[in-house]
Amino acid sequence: MSVEIEARVAELLERVPPYIWDGKSLPVPVEHIVDSCYGLHVCEFDDLAGVPGAPPLIEGQSLSGLLLEREREIWVDRAEAREWPTRRRFTISHELGHWEMHRTGFGGTEIFCRAAVVEPPEESTERPPLPETEAEANAFAAALLMPPDLMRKHYPAHKGDFQAMCRLFDVSMAAMGRRMHRVI
Repeated sequence: MSVEIEARVAELLERVPPYIWDGKSLPVPVEHIVDSCYGLHVCEFDDLAGVPGAPPLIEGQSLSGLLLEREREIWVDRAEAREWPTRRRFTISHELGHWEMHRTGFGGTEIFCRAAVVEPPEESTERPPLPETEAEANAFAAALLMPPDLMRKHYPAHKGDFQAMCRLFDVSMAAMGRRMHRVI
């Protein structure tokens, strides 16, 4: 699964016009890619449960992201985006992964991601088992935000400085840790 996802993301990044991304500058401009290459609009809202098309939630549940296929919209939780700006980038990339891999093409699909599924908070090391589609969207997001060739190039150039890598790729420590484990 992961090899196929990595190849799919590599193909996607090769198709990005150079006026959007030159293939080497960091961080990868995911919001520009989503907008210019896919025609998807990124929206923020304080409580995604209030977005038309959002699923019903039980007490204590929240959504980090929401893909509305028909409307061609990716919704991001505004409060999370403010508190964890890197999570916003991951959520957008994650929802693009759903667009690429899981949409039906019939225009009626709503795909939503609960907060703990997209990425656990920085201080959390525990992760519940993920449904396959969520694991795939996470792998897609990681490959998009942290392309393996750029990870391998910059890791030695930054002498393995973990914090510098997080800043360079504009990702969370949790995402970088998982990606380094896989790629480096």
